[in-house]
Amino acid sequence: MYWNKEIETISRKDLEDLQLKKLQKALQAARTTPFYKKVFEEHKINIDKITTLDHIKDLPSTSKNDLRLSYPDGMVAVPRKEIVRMHASSGTTGKSTVIFYTAKDIKDWADLVARCMVATGATSDDVFQNMMGYGLFTGGLGLHYGAELLGCMVIPAASGNTLRQIQLMQDFETTIIHITPSYCLHLVEVIRAEGIDPYALTVKKAYLGAEPYSEATRKKIEEQFGIDAYNSYGLSEMNGPGVAFECTYKNGMHIWEDYYIVEIINPETGEVLPPGEEGELVLTHINRQAMPIIRYRTRDLTRLIPEPCPCGRTHYRIDRIKGRTDDMLIVSGVNVFPSQIETVLMKFPEVGNNYQIILDRENNLDRMHIKVELYSKLFHGDIKEIERIKNRLKEALKALITINPRIELLEPGSLPPSEGKAKRVIDNRML
Repeated sequence: MYWNKEIETISRKDLEDLQLKKLQKALQAARTTPFYKKVFEEHKINIDKITTLDHIKDLPSTSKNDLRLSYPDGMVAVPRKEIVRMHASSGTTGKSTVIFYTAKDIKDWADLVARCMVATGATSDDVFQNMMGYGLFTGGLGLHYGAELLGCMVIPAASGNTLRQIQLMQDFETTIIHITPSYCLHLVEVIRAEGIDPYALTVKKAYLGAEPYSEATRKKIEEQFGIDAYNSYGLSEMNGPGVAFECTYKNGMHIWEDYYIVEIINPETGEVLPPGEEGELVLTHINRQAMPIIRYRTRDLTRLIPEPCPCGRTHYRIDRIKGRTDDMLIVSGVNVFPSQIETVLMKFPEVGNNYQIILDRENNLDRMHIKVELYSKLFHGDIKEIERIKNRLKEALKALITINPRIELLEPGSLPPSEGKAKRVIDNRML
């Protein structure tokens, strides 16, 4: 099932021809902005010589810091009167970054999201409950407009207020939810605590995004909720959600290459890597009027999946986001991604839905402490059984990350629940 079969199944040759035309147009627009005018001059870039897609690697990359330095509108390529909306990052890790949109940009974004939803089997018969934050964050409004374009009935619930979410799901027979994976795990716990069978609800699909998570977590959500969970990928610099999405085969996310030129690079050298090799995702938005962004370094680690998808879509897929280059933890000299730890934890049926990784430094040595909630149905308070689970977890983690963490098993509900993006890592070494 397709939203736009002609473009979703376009031949690679025709797709690349289309990309080149759009890239050249995007570069012309970028050159009108104060930021790219200066960058092109400094690097002596003649955009008229960009005549093949391969030439894109000759262009300088754009970073989040570039966006911050261009605050608020140093990358805008249209007159202010043509802008109809802006979104901004929270600014928790530095100055906010702002993205602007024309009316066409908003319409195109909704069209992309509708394309994503149809790829999962969504139709105008669905009731879509959006549990992502609205406002400056792109997660709420991004899916909202796409679902409306598809013809779904949209419930703009936003995040939090879990009992109210459940009531809405029951009263309006929600069939699709959009939610962070950590909040979804909390939601299903509350559903069961209220004496409701999750399988008896009308929810059939969940779109999960806004934070990295493991395949084991997806399976846990699907098993506990009785739904299909789909990976959603997006970032505000490239619009928001709708950049890449899984189809019903759930084997990588199709990245919509008629809007984005995708590269995977070695994050240390900048070398472009061939399909199949893991590295940092770099994206060029070739279809946005208000704010073209060239070779944006996402910091997200993934790989291109070169094999064709059984669904018939010809756009490349990207693998599950492994983590971010700036999320990698170095513990006692060992590189560790939180997603590796989550993968181990979630494979244990005795483990519940919430955990926390705490890093400290004692006598100049790094220490890792992992707090793990036990699964309520399997928590009996048996000390010997708890010690057995703890030892199995330690062995499994040591085998994967070569670190011997301290494991603390907790009663269900001991850790703060997530109603948005979960804070899984507390690194006290930087304090």
